[in-house]
Amino acid sequence: MQKQEEKVEEKKDIEIEEQNEKVITEVKEEKHEEPIVEESKTEEIEKEESKEDIKEESKKKEPSEEKNKKEKKTKKEKVKKDKKQENNEESKIEEKPKEEKELVEKQKEEYEEKRKKRKKKIKIAIIIGVILLLVLIFSIIFSVINLNNKNIFSGISINGIEVSDLSKEDAKGKIQAIITENKLKELTLKYNDFETSINPELIEVNYGLDEIVDSAYNTGRDSNIFVNNYNILFTMIGKKDIKISVKFNEDELKKILTDASSKMPGAIQEASYYKDNENLVITKGKKGLIIDIEDTIKQIKDNLNDINKNNQEIITLKVTEKEPEKIDIDKIYGEVHQEPKDAYFVKEPFQIFPEVNGVDFNLEEARKLLSEDKEEYIIKLTINKPQVTLEQIGKEAFPDRLAIFTTRYDASNVNRTTNLRLACEKINGTVLLSGETFSYNKTVGERTIAAGYKEAAIYSAGQVVDGLGGGICQISSTLYNAAVMANLEIVERKNHQFVTSYLPAGRDATVVYGVTDFQFKNTRKYPVRIVAYIQNGIATMEIYGLKEENEYSAVEFETKTVGTTPFSTKYIDDNTLEAGKEVVTQKGAIGLQTETYVIKYKDGKATSELLSKDIYTPMQRIVKRGTKAVAQPAQPAQPAQPAQPTQPTQPAQPAQPAKPAQPAQTAQPAQTTQPAQKTQPTQTTQPATQTNTKKN
Repeated sequence: MQKQEEKVEEKKDIEIEEQNEKVITEVKEEKHEEPIVEESKTEEIEKEESKEDIKEESKKKEPSEEKNKKEKKTKKEKVKKDKKQENNEESKIEEKPKEEKELVEKQKEEYEEKRKKRKKKIKIAIIIGVILLLVLIFSIIFSVINLNNKNIFSGISINGIEVSDLSKEDAKGKIQAIITENKLKELTLKYNDFETSINPELIEVNYGLDEIVDSAYNTGRDSNIFVNNYNILFTMIGKKDIKISVKFNEDELKKILTDASSKMPGAIQEASYYKDNENLVITKGKKGLIIDIEDTIKQIKDNLNDINKNNQEIITLKVTEKEPEKIDIDKIYGEVHQEPKDAYFVKEPFQIFPEVNGVDFNLEEARKLLSEDKEEYIIKLTINKPQVTLEQIGKEAFPDRLAIFTTRYDASNVNRTTNLRLACEKINGTVLLSGETFSYNKTVGERTIAAGYKEAAIYSAGQVVDGLGGGICQISSTLYNAAVMANLEIVERKNHQFVTSYLPAGRDATVVYGVTDFQFKNTRKYPVRIVAYIQNGIATMEIYGLKEENEYSAVEFETKTVGTTPFSTKYIDDNTLEAGKEVVTQKGAIGLQTETYVIKYKDGKATSELLSKDIYTPMQRIVKRGTKAVAQPAQPAQPAQPAQPTQPTQPAQPAQPAKPAQPAQTAQPAQTTQPAQKTQPTQTTQPATQTNTKKN
């Protein structure tokens, strides 16, 4: 009986455990939670152990009651413990579902929010897709419309000049016409009363017109369909102005500005020196003004870039005051000092070594002299002559005349003739070894009063004026032609501002001491010797040396005029001349653009080479116009009118009085003669063309 009761109790316990497990499982399912892995495993193990215990008990069937009681007691304690543990677990389970529920709710909200965002993104993507599709369709249609447009699109201009709807050729022609007109007009540079001008052609102004027009034409054509359409619409609505960036020969412009700076009133004078026979003449520098070249270049560039203002704005020169460099006597000594050398030559290979005069001076005495405050210092030179000169071996050393060239001058102009003679004396006898370079300014030296130079006509600031050393450019120009004919390489040469009277355009070479030089190099195998002289109105330059196998039999020149520029007329009011009178003080001359070729003959064949491209500024015609009032002659007095005769009284009636005689007719006054008509002044004759050249 006891055993049966025990079995019944055990079954009840097992059923209770199973029911508890079932309740726990249902609670977890309601809370959408999985059973805790560790708890479920523990319960299964306990259940299996309980079943195994029952089986073992039934198999063993132990008779001992005490043992059964103990076991029963133990099991009851275990069941109670398990129940207590289950209750604790249930309370924990009840707390966890709350947290888990909140977590689930939060996850639901996040999911809903993500789902809404996803829907919003999808809508946006659809809208963007529709817009892109519309843009694509519009772009295709727009491109098809503009596909056959061969002109520049609307809204495009170049430096403010409208080129919309023009072909490339028409746009280029429109801009080119404006640029060409501007390039013919001179830029005026001014500082106080000093004024000079620059012709844009002289500095090789280039606007890069082809590139600018190409840029205008390619707007809306040089990218993909979307970018092109955007650019086309942008230019149609917002407009597009393509800026011109002018380019020019900056080195040439700097030379011109440096030249202008040296001619400006109050310009700085740097210390200089030259050899005058047996004297070294050092001129002290003077503090003065100098043109700010960089600022002037910027102003000129801005002026040239603005092609719409007709290029006539006066550029105000910015100047600064500068101290001259101190005289460096040690440097001068190093350049002047020389040991004497005899002239000689060798035949195989043929070489000539000209004599060299020894030159020296007392350096300590020179330093002492320079400590004095003077404008000019004259230092005595010691000249040591060599024993053998080229004059003694001249014909053997320079047997062949390689070239001769002459120009005419006015021998009656004493001052100008003196300047020509001095220049020739400095040049005459100069020997250039193979590879050496001749410098006109270095050979002739500075043109000063101390050196004997006189005032004569020069070109300055666009006018013919008197200047020291006027005329020596004729010698440099004559030598230039001789050097070309002797097949020597021209290193530096610049044409005059105006066409000269003694040579045609393209054949002259101007010089300005310290600014513009004329140089050529002896590129022949052997030395050459220059013979220079003037006589009876003819300046002559001869070059002697040794003829080579490839010598040309004859050399000629050909100058082509490729463009002309008309001159303008400047009127100057003169209150010393009567009103209505005009006097021409400077005859105008047109400007020229030329190309000069040298034609060389050898073995009956002629070869033509471009020698130079030159631009000559038009010379302004200057007319003085009278403003002095002319006194009018006094008007003659009018003659008095004759008195009228009195009427006779009527005689009394009845007697008939005799009829009175008629009074004699008063004679009419003679007609007053009009003053003689004032004769018009005769037209002043034009001055004769100048026969001299400018200093620079």
